[in-house]
Amino acid sequence: MKIATWNINGVKARIDNLTQWLKDSDPDIVCLQEIKTIDEGFPRLEIEALGYHVETHGQKGFNGVAILSKTSPFEVNRGLPGDPLDEQARFLEAVFTLPDSRILRVCCIYLPNGNPVDTEKYPYKLAWMERLRSFAAERLAYEEMLVLAGDYNVIPEPHDCFDPRVWESDALFLPQTRQAFRRLENLGLTDAVRATTDATRLYSFWDYQAGAWPKNNGIRIDHLLLSPEAADRMTSAAIEKHVRAWEKPSDHVPVIAYFDFAA
Repeated sequence: MKIATWNINGVKARIDNLTQWLKDSDPDIVCLQEIKTIDEGFPRLEIEALGYHVETHGQKGFNGVAILSKTSPFEVNRGLPGDPLDEQARFLEAVFTLPDSRILRVCCIYLPNGNPVDTEKYPYKLAWMERLRSFAAERLAYEEMLVLAGDYNVIPEPHDCFDPRVWESDALFLPQTRQAFRRLENLGLTDAVRATTDATRLYSFWDYQAGAWPKNNGIRIDHLLLSPEAADRMTSAAIEKHVRAWEKPSDHVPVIAYFDFAA
């Protein structure tokens, strides 16, 4: 099974890229972030025509997440628990039954950016990360296959960006942000990409400005974090970097992991 995460940066603007990528890459489950549309505005028909079931948690103009899957989930949960006043559409959970009746939980995450750090946005980011840690701890207690996939807006380590000095004051790389990410990982979660490679200059995001893409001045902020049960079944992981070179690209590219759930 192939599971992917991709910040699409506007699903309506990138629908041609999305449908082409679905045909080429053929993922089984896809977590999309920044769909930037309400649920009713999502281009459902184009995706369903390719054989995918669609679940969305949308928001007008910004944010919004979706999960596309070749089989239908039996349970769907919208919104990250822990703050009933939080109306931002950043979290979607879908629960699937595998052929051997085991459970697979896939969560689509669009973690807050947090900039500027001297505004309420950064405390919101840290509080959101703590809510995610609490949620993950609860789900890990089920001892099921769990994949937390999405745009985390976190640069975990210095080698996950082209120049740490550029990012040292940014919410994506501040010590508090990285510490919160490590607290999440320390629950027993595995970073799919880093479990397979220690390569440097390996990124999932390139800004549209300053020639970032041709210079490969990127950052790695899109991650799949796996429960021990899911990590045991992972066979490989990769970043599909070539998509960034397409016309009208998102500034992010898909990050994927393969699993052998039949083992």
